[in-house]
Amino acid sequence: MAGSIEAEAKATYERFVKTRDEIDEGKRPWSDLADFFTEDAVYIDPAWGRIEGRENIREFFEKSMAGLTGYGWSTPENWTMAEGNRLVSQWDQILGHKEDGTPWLVAGLSILYYVGDGRFCYSHDMLNMTHVGETMRAMGWTPPPEFNMPPRKPIRDISLPKAWAHLESSRA
Repeated sequence: MAGSIEAEAKATYERFVKTRDEIDEGKRPWSDLADFFTEDAVYIDPAWGRIEGRENIREFFEKSMAGLTGYGWSTPENWTMAEGNRLVSQWDQILGHKEDGTPWLVAGLSILYYVGDGRFCYSHDMLNMTHVGETMRAMGWTPPPEFNMPPRKPIRDISLPKAWAHLESSRA
């Protein structure tokens, strides 16, 4: 792709968001998002912690989203910016709608590192999990049978992975 690394990162992220939107609509499986990551990527989830490797990320998407898809949840993007290989995106996690039509909403932020060729080597999603819990209680949400609880003691290491080497080679 011709142009700056920022433009390429943003174009790839736009495809990522389009894929996620199609997943929210039930048109694709969650595992399709793993295709946007390098084989040695790291994904940091606020509830599930650190996930290493594309195939583990693929499995994580399916397992972690079971029971959350198809209940009116969505993740609209508000803004995205890129500087060099780093991309930051602010989005809302919409957990459904109140009787008055306003959304049950929790704001989120993602930091990703882009390595080229349509792939990211790192993604760190941030949500205020206290706000998530309070919102879910207020809406009276109960987990459906297919829901999977996050690990009791997730790995909280948010350091960049060995995949960081991808960033050095992409600058050469």
